[in-house]
Amino acid sequence: MDQATMLEQFQQTFDKPATAMYFAPGRINLIGEHTDYNGGHVFPCAISLGTYAVCAPISARELHVYSANIPDKGVITIDLDDLVNKKENDWANFVAGTTKFMAENGTIDHGFDIFYWGNLPDGAGLSSSSALEMLTAMLLNDQFHMDMDRVTMAKLGQRVENQFIGVNSGIMDQFAIAMGKKNHAILLDTNTMEYAYQKLDLGDAKIIIMNTNKKRQLSDSKYNERRAECEKALALIQKKDPVKSLGALSLDQFDEDTYLINDATLLKRARHAVFENQRTMRAVDALQNHDLTEFGHLVNASHISLEYDYEVTGIELDTLVHTAWAQPGVIGARMIGAGFGGCAIAIVKNDAIEAVEKAVATTYKEKIGYAADFYVAEIADGPHRVAL
Repeated sequence: MDQATMLEQFQQTFDKPATAMYFAPGRINLIGEHTDYNGGHVFPCAISLGTYAVCAPISARELHVYSANIPDKGVITIDLDDLVNKKENDWANFVAGTTKFMAENGTIDHGFDIFYWGNLPDGAGLSSSSALEMLTAMLLNDQFHMDMDRVTMAKLGQRVENQFIGVNSGIMDQFAIAMGKKNHAILLDTNTMEYAYQKLDLGDAKIIIMNTNKKRQLSDSKYNERRAECEKALALIQKKDPVKSLGALSLDQFDEDTYLINDATLLKRARHAVFENQRTMRAVDALQNHDLTEFGHLVNASHISLEYDYEVTGIELDTLVHTAWAQPGVIGARMIGAGFGGCAIAIVKNDAIEAVEKAVATTYKEKIGYAADFYVAEIADGPHRVAL
């Protein structure tokens, strides 16, 4: 849907012209998976696929919100004086939660009609919910001149997930979106919130997003279970070693502390968190040294760890990644996001992209029974107002 069509559909939906438009990107994470809630490093970037909001102010203390992606839900009304999670509000709870916490930072004295539309595949693990949160925060921040900085905005989005939606997620998704910078990835230490931009120079290669088309929701997955397992492992280590997080452990420290865990499952979960954190820092070093081969090896190792130690991949993601590994021109591939469906990425030489997509698509369809989708990832800026 182009800009003119969005404005036209806003007019049709709300019987008035729009006054402003905003965009927030989705994100991919190059490496550093399930480390953000373990106090480790992540290495995400924003992508050009994302979500748009077209709006106009109204005098009533209500938000009237409509998603062109979920048209059967119609226009949902959110009372600004009753910002609570309501099951019937469905997707609009992300809007309500963001509005509730934004209202703590400035006066929201009137409502809006808001038309949302996004080209992020639904349930693909590219952070459509976080994009919706950062988009709504950007809209309110701009319309009410709150002057909120991007890091605070990201933290607010995490609060929405944790306290309003009930998903015990980390900070990475919102941070990657809020702080997105064209052609750059972000090395973020989730323990200290220190971050640095790294120019993403992949030479004659591009990042391909491979979508399993298996739908999942974080709140319905084993995401919270994995987090709880890591917390149990950390608590066992902390009985003898006063470490703050699994991400704070070096490989040698972890090796010395493994006897404290004494549980096969918890040991695997903790090992992934510790090793993945170290892999992430090594991967950034490899990029800085223009060593794409080493970077690709670390990306592959990340998937193996997620498959065997963290056990969050599943047959769909494994089929995409394992098939990609076997293709000429593939530098590295792994699942991204929470897992249990969603997407994987492959770093592929430009002249091999078409052949890789065809080979992976054929094998996936034969093995899984339905098609995967493929997108070239363009690395983009964070949320912004779009000129009408």
